Amino acid sequence: MTARSPDEPHRVATPLELLFDLCFVVAVAQAGARLVHALAEGDPGHGVTGYLFVFFAIWWAWVNFTWFASAYDCDDVPYRIATLVQMAGVLVLAAGIPRAFDDAQYAVAITGYLIMRVALTLQWLRAAHGETGPARTAALRYAAGLVVVQVGWVVLLLLPDAAWAWGFVPLAIAELAVPAFAEHRHRTPWHPHHIAERYGLFTIIVLGETISAATVAVQSALDESAALDTLVPIAAGGLLLVFAAFWIYFAVPIHQYLTSNRQAFLWGYGHHFILGSAAAIGAGIEVAVEQATHHAHLSTRAASFAVTLPTALFMATVWLVHSRHFKQGTAQQLVLPAGAVLVLAASFAGHWAVPLAGLAAACTVAAGVGLAATRVRPPRVP
Repeated sequence: MTARSPDEPHRVATPLELLFDLCFVVAVAQAGARLVHALAEGDPGHGVTGYLFVFFAIWWAWVNFTWFASAYDCDDVPYRIATLVQMAGVLVLAAGIPRAFDDAQYAVAITGYLIMRVALTLQWLRAAHGETGPARTAALRYAAGLVVVQVGWVVLLLLPDAAWAWGFVPLAIAELAVPAFAEHRHRTPWHPHHIAERYGLFTIIVLGETISAATVAVQSALDESAALDTLVPIAAGGLLLVFAAFWIYFAVPIHQYLTSNRQAFLWGYGHHFILGSAAAIGAGIEVAVEQATHHAHLSTRAASFAVTLPTALFMATVWLVHSRHFKQGTAQQLVLPAGAVLVLAASFAGHWAVPLAGLAAACTVAAGVGLAATRVRPPRVP
């Protein structure tokens, strides 16, 4: 196995990578469903905390594979088999999410991670075998880091349940530190355009899951003969939010910014909040539908915040991590932060909160498009 060139022209995602991503649809759906249940039952503390834990596990498993594949995807038989094994691990992880979320039982989820890690560690060792010098050292460091951190998770699993309260965060930090440790002296040859495309595709998958979750919620309400005048505004507002989220994320050619590990790692790590909030929008729409049809034990305002908070977080983090690098002038820089504030303000509009939030997001997109067009418009000839 030899490294691919980071300057390779026309580098795009492979069918195998797309299949790998589809496995995560199941995991994201499981996390969203548990969040909806917790919020609808009036337990936001447990719901949000559990969601943050399990979504970190989902996102980081995807990140581990994606950056390796960008540098070393040779698409031969051993590589494909190792990737398929990792897919099996993803599905085991997804199966363990309800137990981890509801009962703090992490054995199944850790088993899924162990399956993925064995395959990925062997991939890094194979990459090291085909490299020399600093590149070989970086690959061996990745393999060692994965093993050490995974041993930490297994040890934490064997300790009393209370150990998770103090053990999760240090181990999560250790996970995030492995790439910096491994690539301290040598950058693996990840491909900027390929990485940007892979993150964009995962964002689409998450937004697609949001649409699916909202559709199922509305369909369930219709099956129970809920009033259309209650559901249509929520459905329309939710659709506007998803469309606006798509437009906002894909407004800039981010691969031009990813020129170093420092820039790429901060950008890539920041996507935990972008992707997590995007997935939570769908859960929030489900909660809003359940509250409107009197199936949720929370107030209208609380249900509104279940939609507006993740939407505002998505807009703010997309600006902070992703799009601000291409904004020109104060007005363009303020569009997304101001839009996030308007979306939050819609939370106080009662039953009209979701449609007004959708309208605010649409206006944010319109303002951004208008300002961008003004910037590129050629001067008039007198």
